[in-house]
Order: sequence, then structure tokens, then C-alpha cells
Amino acid sequence: MEYIIIAIIAYLIGSINFSILISKKKAGYDIRQKGSGNAGTTNMLRNLGKKYAAITLICDVLKGLVAIVIAIIVGNILKDTNRALLVQIAGVAVVLGHTFPIFFGFKGGKGVATSLGILLMTNWQIGLICLVFALVLMALTRVVSMGSIAAAILYPVLTLFIGGQYYIVPSSGIGNGYFIYSVILAVIVIFNHRTNIKRILNGSENKISFK
Repeated sequence: MEYIIIAIIAYLIGSINFSILISKKKAGYDIRQKGSGNAGTTNMLRNLGKKYAAITLICDVLKGLVAIVIAIIVGNILKDTNRALLVQIAGVAVVLGHTFPIFFGFKGGKGVATSLGILLMTNWQIGLICLVFALVLMALTRVVSMGSIAAAILYPVLTLFIGGQYYIVPSSGIGNGYFIYSVILAVIVIFNHRTNIKRILNGSENKISFK
């Protein structure tokens, strides 16, 4: 029962889409009606500016953090439960909630910022490496989606080599349970970027201006 409850709570947390709420409040329209149509930080940056993009980014990262913290607390209370599995269920559910929010017609964001919050909370080393890798690639290519996709691919690879810093270690051994979990999260993020991948391949993907 605790696994189901955690999945529901995490999914509902993920379904709170701050870019949609902020755009409706501050600009009077749904951000999904503008630009790329994505309810995420990059589209907020292009349409509402740096301030509201930064707020969206922070809130989306916090969604991942909060979902994992709740799973950890529940796992600490219920001593006989599989704490690592609780964390993994929470991570997947919160990203699914962000991608398919029940409060907004199941059309949300791509889950990158929320996934970052999850990574930093479960294994800070992997989280930081993926973040730096993504930022460097974004800076070199000026393509945000390129960095996001590459970091998603890198995550499962790092899981095979960096397992010592997991906050909740699986009983089956360091990092073992997290590989499948990392693959699931990577697949979700890459799937959400499928249209970006097509544009990258044909050279029509939008580039961001650092000005």
C-alpha cells in the first residue's frame, strides 16, 4: 500500500505545473499556447523572460526534491519497506506527473528540471556531473535540448560506475536497483524530446541566445 500511496503523492506533486500557473497569472495566457508549446523553462524564457524562467526552473527542480524527500521519510517510518524502491517509484511518478499532469489535460513539460532534482537528491555526484555536462553542451551548441538529451543518456551510464553516494542504498547492492530506474527516467526524458531530436537531425532546432 505504501508504494501505491507514494506513487500517487509523487504524481500529484509532479502534476503541479508552475510554468502554466505563472504564465496564466502574469501574462494572462497558457504558456503552452506560445512558442514551442512546451510547459517548461526554455519556453518560459523565450516568452516571459529570465525572471519567470528562473522561478519555473527552481520550482520544477524542487518538485523532484520534495517527492524524493517524502519517499525517504515514509521509508524511514516504515522500517520493513524497501526504501530504495520507494524512492525510485517516487522519482518515476513525479516525472510522469510533470509530463502528463492530471490538472492540465495531461499535457505538461519534458521533465528535465524535475529529473535534476531527483538526481541531486538520490546521488548528488551523478546529479552534478549530468548538470555540468548538460550546461557545457548547451553552451557549446546553444541548443538546450541537446544538453538535456545527452545528460539523459549519460545518467544510466554513470549509474554503472558511480554508486557510492546513493542516499538510499538498495539492499541488493550499491546502485544495482538504480540502473533500471535510471533507464526508465532517461527513456521518459528522451521520449519527451522526440520532436526536438527530429529538428536537431534536420538542422532546424531553435538555438538560445545568451544575450
